[in-house]
Amino acid sequence: MSSSLVESPRTFGDMMRMPVRFYKTIGEDIYAHRSTNELTSLLLKIYLYAGFINFNLLVCGELVFFYKSIQDFETVRLAIAVAPCIGFSLVADFKQLTMAVYKKTLIQLLDELEEMHPKTLLAQKAYKMADFERTMKRVISIFTFLCLAYTTTFTLYPAVKATVKYNFLGYETFDRNFGFLIWFPYDATSRNWVYWITYWDIAHGAYLAGIAFLCADLLLVVVITQLCMHFSYISGRLEAHPCDPDQDEENLSFLCSMIKYHDKCLTLCEHVNNMYSFSLLLNFLMASMQICFIAFQVTESTIEVILIYCIFLMTSMVQVFLVCYYGDALIAASERVGDAAYNQNWFQCSKRYCIMLKLMIMRSQKPAMIRPPTFPPISLVTYMKVISMSFQFFALLKTTYYRD
Repeated sequence: MSSSLVESPRTFGDMMRMPVRFYKTIGEDIYAHRSTNELTSLLLKIYLYAGFINFNLLVCGELVFFYKSIQDFETVRLAIAVAPCIGFSLVADFKQLTMAVYKKTLIQLLDELEEMHPKTLLAQKAYKMADFERTMKRVISIFTFLCLAYTTTFTLYPAVKATVKYNFLGYETFDRNFGFLIWFPYDATSRNWVYWITYWDIAHGAYLAGIAFLCADLLLVVVITQLCMHFSYISGRLEAHPCDPDQDEENLSFLCSMIKYHDKCLTLCEHVNNMYSFSLLLNFLMASMQICFIAFQVTESTIEVILIYCIFLMTSMVQVFLVCYYGDALIAASERVGDAAYNQNWFQCSKRYCIMLKLMIMRSQKPAMIRPPTFPPISLVTYMKVISMSFQFFALLKTTYYRD
């Protein structure tokens, strides 16, 4: 058989490929500490910082536009239109800031997961890695498509529309519009070259925001997939262990190794919680407001605007669901360890073995989870809470708008 047809083991780098590659397109190199080319690392860092300076200047322009719009009731609709974009931008900014603050923790987490990653085909089959990876890839593909579709649609639609009208429909002027409502300290549409420089400047800022928003969640998906895989492996090993009463030393040795393995997984979960808890709190609060404002736009606009904002609405709802789904999966996977331990034939084993097993079961009753401040642990229940908050904000906004 040809060597090219022989199945090769999947590395941890294969699972990390999507977030690593997308991050590099905005200058963020997760594995910069491993780089041997200092010049490349420096250029990427300069590109990243320049991009975020430009992006935050655009966010300031959105905030000024929002402030000016709410001064007059006639322009309040414009403020409502720009609000979801401001929320998205601030969340993207905060996610990138969180990654920067916890860079050492992130590197340590990824290095330890890579060390724990099963290296051989036989081991990967025992871990059922293919099943976990298949689900992960589907989720990543769907969310990546939606996130990039949102930023691309908002960015390119005005130019495409103006080009079609000018070149194919016989309009006499080329409409110099932007996809995002931003205040500029100069006339950005006065001249053709000023317009296009500003246009592509906004396009880069939108892409950077989309990637910063997307990749933080892709990292979370990859990490939680790995942790769920390890918890599932521990559960399987515990359930399959024969607990032969005549081999007490082997039983104790096996259980000690499982306890250490379980403890390491729980420690890594705490790293994930420390990194993501506060940023996800902001994410959920902003998502509630975003969904509310987007829904208002969808119910009060033309078909053209509705189609654009529907992509934004789907992206926001899928992103919240994705995070909650994986938070729920992490809780369930860690709880199953205790069930698997109890399902052993422990009543045949020594007293010492039973005491150790009891402690492991007790520890698993406090499952691994991500706990945002003031919010319940992230799970599918959290998703329902976010959607409920969004509907309450939406009802309040509709009532206030029509009353005025």
